[in-house]
Amino acid sequence: MSASAPDAIVVGAGPNGLAAAIELASSGRSVVVYEAAESIGGGTRTAELTLPGFHHDVCSAVHPLVLASPFFSRLPLADLGIKLCHPDVPFAHPLDAGGGAAVYRSIEETAAGLGADGPSYIRLMRPLVEHLEELMDGVLGPLAIPRHPLVMARFGWNAIRSAKGLAARFKGAEARAIVAGAGAHSMLPLDRRPTGGVSLLLTLLAHAVGWPVVRGGSQRIAEGMVAHLRSLGGEVVTNSPVSSLSELPKSRAVLFDLTPRQVLRIAGSYLPDRYKRSLSRYRYGPGIFKVDWALIEPVPWSSDVIRSAGTVHVGGTFEEIARAEARMSRGEHAERPYVLLAQQSLADPSRAPEGKHTLWGYCHVPSGSTRDMTETVEAQIERFAPGFRDIVLERAVRTAQDYENYNPNYVGGDINGGVQDLRQHFLRPVARLSPYTTPNKRLFFCSSATPPGGGVHGMSGYHAARAVLKRQK
Repeated sequence: MSASAPDAIVVGAGPNGLAAAIELASSGRSVVVYEAAESIGGGTRTAELTLPGFHHDVCSAVHPLVLASPFFSRLPLADLGIKLCHPDVPFAHPLDAGGGAAVYRSIEETAAGLGADGPSYIRLMRPLVEHLEELMDGVLGPLAIPRHPLVMARFGWNAIRSAKGLAARFKGAEARAIVAGAGAHSMLPLDRRPTGGVSLLLTLLAHAVGWPVVRGGSQRIAEGMVAHLRSLGGEVVTNSPVSSLSELPKSRAVLFDLTPRQVLRIAGSYLPDRYKRSLSRYRYGPGIFKVDWALIEPVPWSSDVIRSAGTVHVGGTFEEIARAEARMSRGEHAERPYVLLAQQSLADPSRAPEGKHTLWGYCHVPSGSTRDMTETVEAQIERFAPGFRDIVLERAVRTAQDYENYNPNYVGGDINGGVQDLRQHFLRPVARLSPYTTPNKRLFFCSSATPPGGGVHGMSGYHAARAVLKRQK
């Protein structure tokens, strides 16, 4: 490791760690980022997981928050090689008998496919989409008095609800399926709060900014961020695992793009017992079982509209998805799981050889699961796309336990950095006025274990950097 003494050290080169480093370097601080793996990126890595020429995102795949994030809006994305590609349909949801629901960029076009629920859908979404910038200012940060209270109140009235409660305003299967598919991203049972808020936020983002993929793979986000950091004088060192704080050079601040379990292991002796006990009670969520496919041709969905969607939520009706997620929360494996799919090569042909395609997908499983869910996942896809198995050239699978082995931050396969229910949404990792700080004035959290939680938005890192600058004026 470098023997220099920078102003700040960041442990972990995921998007939040890199965002923290960029914000500190932009403020004139010298920064070094240490990454344990050979490659940077954390949840934004891309690799040829199946066959040569097929580029698969290892974790994060679709990036509405890159466009909505106040942090990323300040970066010259195109100049950094981060080109966003939009599918014709942001996301869709197949239903039986060739039916389905699609969320288009246009609210009105979406509503037209929802029958009698269309007017109610417009009334719900239009005011929120019109005030996206003000909403993001309040949603993507720690608990605080909102700068736009009326806008936040309108959003919060529905966002505080469960997905089950939000879906109750709709009667048709299509609108209710949209709520379920987006709400299940939370990795929580759909009768728990704030799954309605997750559904509402992701759906309004589809209308306001779209659900794009990054040309060439999510790895380009990390590469662009590193290039920007280096232009500001920052340094990134890979192949440098940190097992103890004593291994690091002296610095005024150390920021951890890690979850509480890793921070306790590395820096527990530098933290007071009461705070350590609070960190030890941090709750992790369920894991994922992930499959990446190399395909001969696009997925043969029964519904034409699903064939144009960048993201597809598979699982049937609201009630079916609710049952599957409830079983998962009880530590069981669902027989018909909710499956989240991304058809990235539709919008970004560079992901696969000419004429071929990639497919990315996962289902939720109990924490630490080692069960191979390939047959179960593919049966769900076949249900809505008969003949799917016939177009598979190759597949790569990872169990929940494989994910933790790959990246210790994914405890039990939890890619969200911890349960994000109502209690642990804002009060993560512990209840503090500034959740990015610790009782040790030198140590800070900058990971998805702080508000606003999971997702490629960089805001956890940005807010942590601002906390450093405020504490160490």
